[in-house]
Amino acid sequence: MSKIKLEYIWLDGYFPTQNMRSKTKVVNNFSGKLEDCPMWSFDGSSTRQAEGGSSDCLLKPVALFPDPARQNGWLVMTEVLNADGTPHESNGRATIDDDDNDFWFGFEQEYFIMDTRTQLPLGFPVGGYPAPQGLYYCSVGGKNTHGRELVEEHADLCIAAGINFEGINQEVACGQWEFQLFAKGAKLAGDELWVARYLLDRLTESYGYYIEYHPKPLGKDMDWNGSGMHANFSNTTLRTAGSKEVYEKICEAFRPVVAEHIAVYGEFNDQRLTGKHETASIHDFSYGISDRGASIRIPIATVESGWKGWLEDRRPASNGDPYKIAGRIVKTVKSAKI
Repeated sequence: MSKIKLEYIWLDGYFPTQNMRSKTKVVNNFSGKLEDCPMWSFDGSSTRQAEGGSSDCLLKPVALFPDPARQNGWLVMTEVLNADGTPHESNGRATIDDDDNDFWFGFEQEYFIMDTRTQLPLGFPVGGYPAPQGLYYCSVGGKNTHGRELVEEHADLCIAAGINFEGINQEVACGQWEFQLFAKGAKLAGDELWVARYLLDRLTESYGYYIEYHPKPLGKDMDWNGSGMHANFSNTTLRTAGSKEVYEKICEAFRPVVAEHIAVYGEFNDQRLTGKHETASIHDFSYGISDRGASIRIPIATVESGWKGWLEDRRPASNGDPYKIAGRIVKTVKSAKI
């Protein structure tokens, strides 16, 4: 009889920025199939998801990955349900209208690696600042590159877990990095991003670091780039349109619902979306070909492919929930009058 560790991962009820929680269930002779992961429960009164007098919330397994860092382990991404089996109000995944997986998403997750001792990004001296941004982006060498060992190990863990991990690079600010994921299906895209974040956060425990997902952790007035989570997306229409007019109609569908998008694109995003540092102002809406200062960028590759490809929403913040972001994008694209 073999003992298998199932790490159940869920999102808590903190608002507007949810946190990951997890706990381990040890089972016998696990098959390695999602359908054989049992439902589980937790104390929702400890996670702002229930009252103490009726505190049970349910964990419904929705995605399964081998755990590359634990012997006989699996990572189980779950949705939170109420005790009666209905989706909990904190459950963003349940709101995604993409049951046929027609929507494809590629997320670009930026973040800062922080030193737990100094509470500063890697490369920042205590009581001061490193050299101004400019030489950190995609740099090599110990002078401008900080945290590569952690980043490389995280990439290996994600790939070993079967996540469709597509790349890494150091970003514009000192101690800032990015990884990219791609998935066919909005729900799977969210599943994989949350599990990738989980692996990254858990890995920092061995380094004396932590990950800062705040979109402007160095202060809104500091001349340093913030952190975003650009959302590249497509559906059959965008992948096959062959028409500039169709793309413009889809982009225009975003204009009247700017507030609805910003509401789920991450806390403190107003500090990042200033119109500077490769962002559009949070008060404006724009789109353009190869324009990194626009709200939505139309990639040049899409145009050169005869208006067949994808769009990039550059507004989501690094701390946004990919479930809620994808769900809102899917809803808006489906609303376009084509």
